[in-house]
Amino acid sequence: MIKFAIYGKGGIGKSTLSSNLSAAFAKRGLRVMQIGCDPKADSTSLLCPKEKITTVLDLVRSGKPFTLTDMVKESTAGVFCVEAGGPVPGLGCAGRGIINALESLEQKGAYEVYKPDVVIYDVLGDVVCGGFTMPMRKGYADKVYIVTSGEKMAIYAAANIAMAIDNFKKRDYAKLGGIILNCRGVENEEENARTLAKDFSTDLSAIIPRSPLFDKAEAAGKTVVELFPDSDVAERLLNLADRIMDDFN
Repeated sequence: MIKFAIYGKGGIGKSTLSSNLSAAFAKRGLRVMQIGCDPKADSTSLLCPKEKITTVLDLVRSGKPFTLTDMVKESTAGVFCVEAGGPVPGLGCAGRGIINALESLEQKGAYEVYKPDVVIYDVLGDVVCGGFTMPMRKGYADKVYIVTSGEKMAIYAAANIAMAIDNFKKRDYAKLGGIILNCRGVENEEENARTLAKDFSTDLSAIIPRSPLFDKAEAAGKTVVELFPDSDVAERLLNLADRIMDDFN
């Protein structure tokens, strides 16, 4: 089983990228599970646009018994979707949703029942502490891919995530798989991303160009991979999926 996490600064496009990667893996004939680990619970909105997924934290808070089918919804692209959820705004710990989601999936035998070939954890990277490190821990993701643009704050957040991964080496946590550049059209963007990758002795796994196709696909409630399968952007996303599979071989 290929298990990896996508981390990145809020608003950097990691959920869009994660959903498109999920669709790309599914297009390669693999069974995919995407687990949204962001309190906004919008990681899988492109995969399940017509159905709001009840978050695991909401199911836990309800105090009522719940099943795997309450937690996991299958998208039209054939991706099994889960949203961890978060606390009531202003109350509680945002990392608690991630902890509850991953523990509940394990306890209810999700991996044995759905038998995914690929598991993608989509994680907010503005903070790397508590529950937000949960997907990095042993038994969950084996690698972390960091999404960044060339913008200063995105590079800064990406560097913080990379440092956290480096600091967790002794705990046998997930290893850094690479940097994914999600272009925003800023000056020296590729150079900045390559410098970041070099600083942490890793690779630039992919360069995803800025494209209006992402907005068009989002408006249609689809991924670019599904709606524009013959586009250059879809080809790059499929190549990234292939690259990640090669990283695990």
